[in-house]
Amino acid sequence: SLWPVDAAGAKLLLAAAPEGAQVGAGAPFGEFLKTIAPSNPIRAAADDAILGIVVFAVFFGFAASRLPERLRVPLTTFFEAVGETMIIIVRWVLVAAPIGVFALSLGVGLTAGASAAGVLLHYVVVISVACIGIGLLFYPLVMVFGRVSLGRFARAAAPAQVVAFSTQSSLASLPVMVERAVDMLGVKRATAGLVLPLAVAVFRVTSPVANLGVALYCAHLFGIQPSAGQLVAAMLTAALISVGTVGLPGQVSFFASIAPICIAMGVPLEMLPLLLAVEVIPDIFRTLGNVTADLAVTRMVQGHDDVTEG
Repeated sequence: SLWPVDAAGAKLLLAAAPEGAQVGAGAPFGEFLKTIAPSNPIRAAADDAILGIVVFAVFFGFAASRLPERLRVPLTTFFEAVGETMIIIVRWVLVAAPIGVFALSLGVGLTAGASAAGVLLHYVVVISVACIGIGLLFYPLVMVFGRVSLGRFARAAAPAQVVAFSTQSSLASLPVMVERAVDMLGVKRATAGLVLPLAVAVFRVTSPVANLGVALYCAHLFGIQPSAGQLVAAMLTAALISVGTVGLPGQVSFFASIAPICIAMGVPLEMLPLLLAVEVIPDIFRTLGNVTADLAVTRMVQGHDDVTEG
């Protein structure tokens, strides 16, 4: 209501999907639950059922951890090599992606005019503010549960936040996070060496919020009002998908993270390529929020251990 974009959004939609986007009704919540665990993971991969693939991969990983070492090590090495190979391919794709995004943006700009920039700016502000809010939430939490002053935590987190801002990668920020947690927050090196890598791998607290925000923003532009069941399905999807993404710049996994949420709510995907063009800005605040939360949680774990030992 304070910053409406309905008219400008309509022009942008017309430019993004000139032939009209097919707005689906979204799967009922019961049907959504049936798709979480795929009966055939190979078919799920072929059909781009990303949520089912992620759920299967999580259970597969837990099961693999119970194997004896002689079987677990070769399996881990194989999938590590596959993962690194896929990252290299993604980087190749990202080198060429700006050309395609520029061509798409040029066409949209010629059709929608300056109103397209206004909608994209509105999107950047909404998603960025959501990520900033999540990050700020952890300052009072670490004061209460981590037993550390606000100024001390802010000084400890600042260098890691600078690295996060410049690299958009939680993985790249990990060495600085370990150093600051040990030197400034009084975290034991063994605790920091365990909690922080685990947090970087699976605790991306801003990802479900931001990804769900993108899907809801697209729903608003298309005039879709998701039902309560669809919102619950979208939230579950956002939480599960965040576990399976990597700690690299968000452009790498933008479509894989958000498309399943849109599908759960019956939201068309035509807007996602345009939003990807400006995702670099919200992704900065995603990473800042994640790094801040990781450090806060690590200090809270150490604070709990100190109380237990005491």
